[in-house]
Amino acid sequence: MPDSAEAPQASRLTRGSVAVSSLTDGQTPSKESLSHDLALSFPEKDKDKDKDAPPDGSEETLWTTRADGRVRPRVHPACSQPPYTVHRMFSETLDKYGDLRALGFKRQGRWEHISYSQYYLLARKAAKGFLKLGLEQAHSVAILGFNSPEWFFSAVGTVFAGGIVTGIYTTSSPEACQYIAQDSRANIIVLDTQKQLEKILKTWKNLPHLKAVVTYGETPPEKMANVYTMEELMGLGEELPEETLDAIITTQQPNRCCALVYTSGTTGSPKGVMLSQDNITWTARYGSQAGDIQPAEVQQEVVVSYLPLSHIAAQIYDLWTGIQWGAQVCFAEPDALKGSLVDTLREVEPTSHMGVPRVWEKFMERIQEVVAQSGFIRRKMLLWAMSVTLEQNLTCPGSDLKPFAARLAEYLVLAKVRQALGLGRCGKSFYGAAPMTAETQRFFLGLNMRLYSGYGLSETSGPHFMSSPCNYRLYSSGKLVPGCLAKLVNEDAEGIGEICLWGRTIFMGYLNMEDKTREAIDADGWLHTGDVGRMDTDGFLYITGRLKELIITAGGENVPPVPIEEAVKMELPIVSNAMLIGDQRKFLSMLLTLKCVLDPETLEPTDNLTELAVAFCQRVGSKATTVSEIVGTKDEAVYQAIEQGIQRVNRDAAARPYHIQKWAVLQRDFSISGGELGPTMKLKRSMVLDKYKDIIDSFYQEQKK
Repeated sequence: MPDSAEAPQASRLTRGSVAVSSLTDGQTPSKESLSHDLALSFPEKDKDKDKDAPPDGSEETLWTTRADGRVRPRVHPACSQPPYTVHRMFSETLDKYGDLRALGFKRQGRWEHISYSQYYLLARKAAKGFLKLGLEQAHSVAILGFNSPEWFFSAVGTVFAGGIVTGIYTTSSPEACQYIAQDSRANIIVLDTQKQLEKILKTWKNLPHLKAVVTYGETPPEKMANVYTMEELMGLGEELPEETLDAIITTQQPNRCCALVYTSGTTGSPKGVMLSQDNITWTARYGSQAGDIQPAEVQQEVVVSYLPLSHIAAQIYDLWTGIQWGAQVCFAEPDALKGSLVDTLREVEPTSHMGVPRVWEKFMERIQEVVAQSGFIRRKMLLWAMSVTLEQNLTCPGSDLKPFAARLAEYLVLAKVRQALGLGRCGKSFYGAAPMTAETQRFFLGLNMRLYSGYGLSETSGPHFMSSPCNYRLYSSGKLVPGCLAKLVNEDAEGIGEICLWGRTIFMGYLNMEDKTREAIDADGWLHTGDVGRMDTDGFLYITGRLKELIITAGGENVPPVPIEEAVKMELPIVSNAMLIGDQRKFLSMLLTLKCVLDPETLEPTDNLTELAVAFCQRVGSKATTVSEIVGTKDEAVYQAIEQGIQRVNRDAAARPYHIQKWAVLQRDFSISGGELGPTMKLKRSMVLDKYKDIIDSFYQEQKK
């Protein structure tokens, strides 16, 4: 364990490389005052080691890799509020908003609602049911299902019972489910369909900690041992005295783990990001305030829950922020992303909405399709209205005084378009989890809709930077959430450096992965994100790239390319190089090159296939001996074999977002002279993206037809 448990040292807080946002007065403290405050509030550990040690004599540090570990809350002058638990957050909400609608869901075509008082009681029943089934402290309840009231009160109930809530993507393979359930020591798995149940039944024998499965949504066709319905779970909860649960809640501490979010790195197994109760409650309060989310006594926010709750963005926005401010959360249908989301939005009329870039792109494409099919006058009206509004929003972004043409465009056209999307009442539209193209942002500005970005990671409990109606700059990721710190390290001449973060949002550590945790959190407690960016003079952050090669799709999925590329080469011995494409894209695609003989003098790739490649061709029924024969004619036998190999890789993928949907074989292998490889033969991904841009674009252009 690290010895450094202090806040960032004053010597690190140099002008131009660090930003601090204060919760106390909204002002950025001076370097001198901050250094003084830090020195007073966080004496060096050598001088005050005994005072800093917890009562049991074990030292609390800024990170841990144990599920039952504790961390030192990152309280400092910019965020001095005392940490508190999830139960306390919910109790305060209950006092203020108990009678308000909390959860909305559709049953047999009709909307039904659960109040905050009912929500709390359901969470307590679930907690007692989990305890009755044998949930142990610091073990997990894994949830494998689409967003629903059951997902929510199971998650809250898990925390109340002293467990750790762990989301699993519904698209995960049985093997991926097994890994997460085993790594998190899941005692109970909650799931919603027979298909998900079959995944668990297939791997249950390899899950020594798993004691029970609870189903909601679809009831199993036959009774099975240790498989319970949600109704049966609630019935079990009735058998446990309230005092038993109260005793557990009373002993809970905000610096212990209550949630696990699994995220993939560039290589190796998924990492379990441990989030404390303080991480959750602090971010739910102050991260959402930075996004201008209102408490219910001012305006009850109405949101639609549809993005995967196993992702930190949806979990913090829908679940925890909803509890903090008394929002009404309405659940979309499971086929939301296949087309029904707009119907739900029209019925619910949310006041704020969050989507990954791909969702906003789908909205844009839908509008463009409608416009293309419209009559001449209607089409011209919309294009005029969007043009006038875009120009106004670009030239006078903060002005409330709009010219007559912009007001006319809003009244006659744009308000109706937003109403058709179900966003007529939506005052705040957010995006996150992946970068968004400039085209999409400008399109929605033309509809008089600012899309507010946030920047954060699973490791920052969600947003660490946030945009809002008060803090907006086109293409930026907003400003620091009040109370958070950030700095750039190894800045270049343009002020671009690696983004490092510190504050109450920072995670506890990676479960059971000390080496990975040490790589992520330095000796002073700064989280090194691996992302690079710059901050302007007003404190707005601009992301410019990533140090690591992780692909983030338009749907917000983190996809490490190397394992997939290596798997393809293993399946297809004819392949020399494979490069995965998909950053900010709707799906994954791949560029392939074939193994060919090198010119002995220049070491340039020739057109002739290697013997191994020729043998592969013969094995699959092709007589080709050159690259040009295969690519020029799209040799049926070879192309079919490649497609079959890629399908085998897809079947072994952890989840559907990891599937390769399109691919192309290039006419020439990568080389140093061609610019695709560096001096040490390392793949230069940015060069490949630029050189083969037309081929890559063709993968995605067809989707617009």
